[in-house]
Amino acid sequence: MAQILDGKKSSQKWLEHSQAQVKKLDSVPCLALVRVGDDAASGIYLEKKRKACSSVGIKSLTFEFDKKTPQSKIISKIDSLNNDDSVHGILVQVPVPKQINPLILQEKINSQKDVDGFGPYNMGRLFMGNPQLVAATPAGVMRLLDDYKLSVSHKKCVVVGRSNIVGKPLAMLLLQQDATVEIAHSKTPNLAEVCKTADFIFVAVGKCGLIKKEMAKPGVVVVDIGVNRPDDGPICGDADFENLQKIASYITPVPGGVGPMTIASLIANTISAYKLQHGD
Repeated sequence: MAQILDGKKSSQKWLEHSQAQVKKLDSVPCLALVRVGDDAASGIYLEKKRKACSSVGIKSLTFEFDKKTPQSKIISKIDSLNNDDSVHGILVQVPVPKQINPLILQEKINSQKDVDGFGPYNMGRLFMGNPQLVAATPAGVMRLLDDYKLSVSHKKCVVVGRSNIVGKPLAMLLLQQDATVEIAHSKTPNLAEVCKTADFIFVAVGKCGLIKKEMAKPGVVVVDIGVNRPDDGPICGDADFENLQKIASYITPVPGGVGPMTIASLIANTISAYKLQHGD
């Protein structure tokens, strides 16, 4: 039976570390949270981020806009926050309504305030092997592995998912740790065969139970980054947790695995952003 990679426990350690860092700063870091629309899940995530900020001594500001708000108005708010020296981090909660292009918003955020790490400058730094602010979810995954002393060096890692916010940056972080990385996705024709070769499987597709026990070899480490909310059941991940835990050596639960680590990494990024802007 697999050992559980407990993101709740690990994130608490990182939040306590962040709290200790905040106490050493000359002033209080501030994170601006921008939400467009009334997506229920976004509201839940936003509240968790506000609570995490409060728990470590970071100030948070929330700016909420109607779902019909034009993109130009959101850009104007981002410009204002970019020019506000009292704001050190800016995050636009996704998803956003269809009239808004999240890529354009990411490009507008000052690279030193881009705590999500999604902007082209920070993504470019990551791909060049010299990261500044790293996407929070992939960074959280790496912190979780480190806490359990799970090294990917010289291991075969399969990343199932090719998004700009998880799959691609995670692959870069794994490569920087000397892993051999293969990126697959929901349309990979031989996905089962690809996954069967992996020492580590990281999945972030958004399809409940995509990775089955038959697709993994005994002793594999499974990191499930997917969060799905089916209409007829509880929250589930992209991996078949119940059956995979019978053969895996380590596995993350959903919820309680990567999610809390994402928030802990966002807090760490906010502190890093503060230090960048203060020349530390």
